[in-house]
Amino acid sequence: MLIAVLVNPDAGLGGKLGFKCSDGRAKEAREAGAEDRAGPRMNECLERLQVLLEQRSLEIDFITIEGRMGSDWFGSINYNIIHETGVETIAQDTIDATRMMSHADLILYAGGDGTTRDIISALDGKKTPIVGVPGGVKMHSGCFAATPRAAAEVVCAFVTGELMLASTEVMDLDEEVYAQGVWRVRMYGEAMTPSSPRWMQGSKEAVESASEEETIQALAEHIQDLRTENPELMIIWGSGGTLRTMAELNNFEPTLLGIDITIGNVIYKDLN
Repeated sequence: MLIAVLVNPDAGLGGKLGFKCSDGRAKEAREAGAEDRAGPRMNECLERLQVLLEQRSLEIDFITIEGRMGSDWFGSINYNIIHETGVETIAQDTIDATRMMSHADLILYAGGDGTTRDIISALDGKKTPIVGVPGGVKMHSGCFAATPRAAAEVVCAFVTGELMLASTEVMDLDEEVYAQGVWRVRMYGEAMTPSSPRWMQGSKEAVESASEEETIQALAEHIQDLRTENPELMIIWGSGGTLRTMAELNNFEPTLLGIDITIGNVIYKDLN
């Protein structure tokens, strides 16, 4: 079994800074104090995977990219380098690396939705299965495991033949309409990934069922009650469509993908 390992070293850098993604802003994020996110998460995944393989007396071969796109995060695991990149990397490096790795039995990668789109673009219809270690600012696609350790469980179960492959949707925020203030998730393609409802997150959609609408309405009313009881209550609002709807029902206009704070009737928007 041959497993390819790929890391987008810039994925997720802007999360704590209030960036909506890290594309083109990696240098800015690092200058502001951001630390690697995708790489350490891949390291956590690989360490757990090594334990699982040893417990089952399994041996697999790894191929990867030299440096921060791969080999820096392997620890004591043996691997073979098939490609080298510079210190600074761009989306094209992910595409080039994927093409060189497409013969592997599975590609294990760390990044976000943008990374996934680059990988799918490079595979160009080839059915190489992929498993994502969540490391970006936003993850809508169904090929991501819930956590780095969950990704290790998925890979191990795939190696032992316990999981079958299934097609899942590659989703991402529609950047064009987002620039106009609209939150909409688009489907950009499909990918093959080991099917595991327990460990994989599933793709996210920008729609709500009737029952969800009722639940969100009730939650928003509960928050309104809390605010009425304590007019100076500080509320930290997370990102995403659910929180946005709840904030709007409380007469606030929140940031689409950012973090906001309300105190009384005042909102502080898009905070780091």
